[in-house]
Amino acid sequence: MQFETRAIHVGQDPEPRTGAVVVPIYQTSTFAQPGVGQHLGYEYARTGNPTRTALQECLASLEGTEEAVCFASGMAAEDAILRLLAPGDHVIMANDVYGGTWRLVSKVHARFGIEVSAVDMTDLDAVAAAFRPTTRFVWAETPSNPLLKILDLAALAELAHERGAWLVADNTFATPYLQRPADLGADLVVHSTTKYLGGHSDVVGGAVCTDAQTAADLAFLQNAVGAVPGPFDSWLTLRGIKTLGVRMDRHCDNAARIAAFLVGHDAVEQVLFPGLVDHPGHDLAAKQMQAFGGMISFRVKGGADAARRVAEGTELFFLAESLGGVESLIEHPGIMTHASVAGTDLEVPDDLLRLSVGIEAVDDLLGDLERALG
Repeated sequence: MQFETRAIHVGQDPEPRTGAVVVPIYQTSTFAQPGVGQHLGYEYARTGNPTRTALQECLASLEGTEEAVCFASGMAAEDAILRLLAPGDHVIMANDVYGGTWRLVSKVHARFGIEVSAVDMTDLDAVAAAFRPTTRFVWAETPSNPLLKILDLAALAELAHERGAWLVADNTFATPYLQRPADLGADLVVHSTTKYLGGHSDVVGGAVCTDAQTAADLAFLQNAVGAVPGPFDSWLTLRGIKTLGVRMDRHCDNAARIAAFLVGHDAVEQVLFPGLVDHPGHDLAAKQMQAFGGMISFRVKGGADAARRVAEGTELFFLAESLGGVESLIEHPGIMTHASVAGTDLEVPDDLLRLSVGIEAVDDLLGDLERALG
């Protein structure tokens, strides 16, 4: 089956008792058992729930992995991956990852002996030089958040595997519709399902797609720690995935139009969008992605104050954190989503704005930005 068909059908057969064509919301905390020590596949909702199972089966199919394990948020999914490590283990992380990811490793897991190095992963020599005997993970985002860098997943996987490490790929920005990191050698693919997979800014969740044995290890943590998505959250995400393909087509088309507009605007200093031919990662993105995505970052002439005025001057682009919904959003990463890396090597420019381009009529979005830029 093609992608769009699997998004609608995998894990989502009609409910056998009633014939319901939509997966039910199994809103229950526990399951009756026919005998002591016996069950019909489910015991307790933290351990497993049929709605969550449907979502996990669908995500694994879309990412091309053996299994998927879902969590209450993208950060909970990342936390579970990091719990696979032992004290003294080392992680090589891209130097422009999401601020919350860096905070989780450097402020939380560092307390328990996990070490981390930030590297420009567009420089493969720098990545190779950062390896230690204790390196276990190479952690990559591509496109990255918020600088839209494009990383060579196949090359990073080769570097990691030659040295006995795993490649962790955050595929939140691209989604499996545009990019399949597992096909390029990634061992674990992580998502904030809050974003494009859910697609409607009404649910928070996360997922890890990987091989069966690693999924079993993560499922143990999923149950033991308990950061699980509820059945309604799972249902909302599954509903969003049904339209992922058609939504991403529109996100990508709108973003390409808006990036071209920004390039020609006098108030804009620089546009970061991999669909632009002068973007340093354009050729690589064209090779490993189906299209260039719906995210754009740009720097405003006039510095931080000018950037703030633009961010506060839009109407259709809501000033808000997060991304990937049907509605367009604008944010100032240095003050908002990436405030936790201020003063570090991961600090982002104070004149940088990030757009999550929605699926509205693109001419309306262009008019909104034209008014805000002045």
